[in-house]
Amino acid sequence: MLKKIIASALLLSLITIAIVQAVDNEPNSQEETESLGGLKIGAKAPNFSLKTLDGKQVELADYKGKKVMLNFWATWCPPCKKEMPDMELYTKQAGDDVIVLAVNIDPENDVQAFVKENGITFTIPLDSNSAKNPVNEQYKVLSIPTTYFIDKKGEIRHKVISAMQLKDMERYMNSMQ
Repeated sequence: MLKKIIASALLLSLITIAIVQAVDNEPNSQEETESLGGLKIGAKAPNFSLKTLDGKQVELADYKGKKVMLNFWATWCPPCKKEMPDMELYTKQAGDDVIVLAVNIDPENDVQAFVKENGITFTIPLDSNSAKNPVNEQYKVLSIPTTYFIDKKGEIRHKVISAMQLKDMERYMNSMQ
């Protein structure tokens, strides 16, 4: 019973934060982002293994040597939905050394419908099936959307806790070696 209360409180908090952030169109500065919690810039990105929407298993360690945009989102989140078209566009124009992983926290059926309706082609790992140590907890995600930019060595170089536009994605990814 206590777990249900805590889960409900966390969900309500996430919804409230998402609504508040929907009003803000600009990504937070790195200083503001650091004060909001989550993993620190310069930290090693925790490895994880999740099933993707298309049934494959994906592990962050498989992408060492590539730049990774690791986004946490949900289908019910207005700012998340707002950044999806730009994320799709970025995925299509990015080179082979760039990977976009959009970790979703919704039930799989909700995600399937959203992806089909919006023509999303990038990789979507599902965090809703990982009851033990969910990835969003490993990354200390308190609000969605949250995006970590991970360099080729597996270190976190940037963190954005708000919706982004294509120009933001390009700027953060291009700033990494």
